[in-house]
Amino acid sequence: MSAAPHVLMYSTGVCPFCIRAEQLLRARGVADIEKVRIDLDPERRTEMLERTARRTVPQIYIGDSHVGGCDELMALDRAGRLLPLLAGEGV
Repeated sequence: MSAAPHVLMYSTGVCPFCIRAEQLLRARGVADIEKVRIDLDPERRTEMLERTARRTVPQIYIGDSHVGGCDELMALDRAGRLLPLLAGEGV
C-alpha cells in the first residue's frame, strides 16, 4: 500500500469553499493539509496562477494530481474516486 499523498490547498482566509473543501478532506481522513494563503503571500498567488491557470480558490493538489476546486473535489468524492486518490492509488 502506498503512503498517503501530500495534500496542498491554495486558499484565502475568508473563502467558504476553502472551508468546505477542508472539511471534506478531514472527513475522509486527511490529517495534514498544507494550506497556502495566497491572500497573505503574493508570490504564492503567482505560483498558483502559473501551476493551475486558475484565479479562484481553493485549488487543491493531492500528490501530483491537480483536483481543482471545491466542486471538483466533491464530484470526485461522489464518484467514489477521492478515497482511492487519498490512499495513493491515483485516479
